[in-house]
Amino acid sequence: MKLTRRTLLQTAAGAATVSTVAGCLDDISAADANLDAGYAAFFTLWDWAEQVSGDAIDFENPVGTGQAGHGWSPSGDLTRDIADAGVFVYFDTPAFSWAQDVAATLEADYDTVAVIDGLAGLDDQLLGWDHETDSHDHESEGDHSNETNDGHDHGGASIDPHVWLDPVLATEIVNTIASGLAEADPDNAETYEENAASYKSALESVDQQFTELLETADRHVAVFAGHDSFTYLQDRYGFEIHTPVGVSPQEEPSASDISETIDLVDSEGIETILYDPFEDPDGAYPLVETIIEESDATDAMPITHLSGTLATWQDEGWGYLEQMEEINLPAFREVLDAQ
Repeated sequence: MKLTRRTLLQTAAGAATVSTVAGCLDDISAADANLDAGYAAFFTLWDWAEQVSGDAIDFENPVGTGQAGHGWSPSGDLTRDIADAGVFVYFDTPAFSWAQDVAATLEADYDTVAVIDGLAGLDDQLLGWDHETDSHDHESEGDHSNETNDGHDHGGASIDPHVWLDPVLATEIVNTIASGLAEADPDNAETYEENAASYKSALESVDQQFTELLETADRHVAVFAGHDSFTYLQDRYGFEIHTPVGVSPQEEPSASDISETIDLVDSEGIETILYDPFEDPDGAYPLVETIIEESDATDAMPITHLSGTLATWQDEGWGYLEQMEEINLPAFREVLDAQ
């Protein structure tokens, strides 16, 4: 299912930002909030906020096209611009520390901005960075145990923030966005509820496609030449993505890690290597080239972590659903040898 989208509003330089107060729905002052404009902290949240709000609110994403949202930081002080908007949707996690900082500042100084933390209520479903998946003994409702606390950081830096890649958990985040907007703007509550319901049906379709893909897969391990962003997908659907890089984009793989990866490619008969198109805008991927040159693999395909978008995808009008269906699902179908 592909939903009609309004024109993409992204700006490359970091067009102002948003309105925020604390990170919890309790902080919304609905009577005073002006919800004709808003901001979201990165691409996927922006897309979801747009889909839920429909024509009621114009959301903007401060992260430029071609940039990944996690680890991003603004070039200037965006707090005032954020405060001038009516609503801010973000994730209260250190991977988006700039948004946490803005939220904390606005919580102290403003009471008219609706701040919606998409991770609210998900503490017991968030994975730690050290969480390991087992493709041979997997339960979709498996052990998501991790350290949590009573603060707003959902367990701090030990939490893997890429929760949006799980389409099942994505429905809960969309619910949170819709509930937050409805609380802040009761006059349009029915619109937000209906739009969220329609969009969640589309997310359920993505979930079903992944489920069917893994049911027909002849292989349950893939090799990814990039940092490990896809644990939630692995945990949900019961397969393994091996990477020599680790969880940090800045981490350099060792010679032994690369050698181990090459051995895995050959032992599993893997023909296609996955890569992250955000890692080099010029299209140079030496790690991919090394693995292909030294192994039996012959091809490479991109997958996206969906914290940002590329100009070519923007030109196509691709949001979260389209990128999942046009990029990630075909790539996993190919590398896992699924029908």
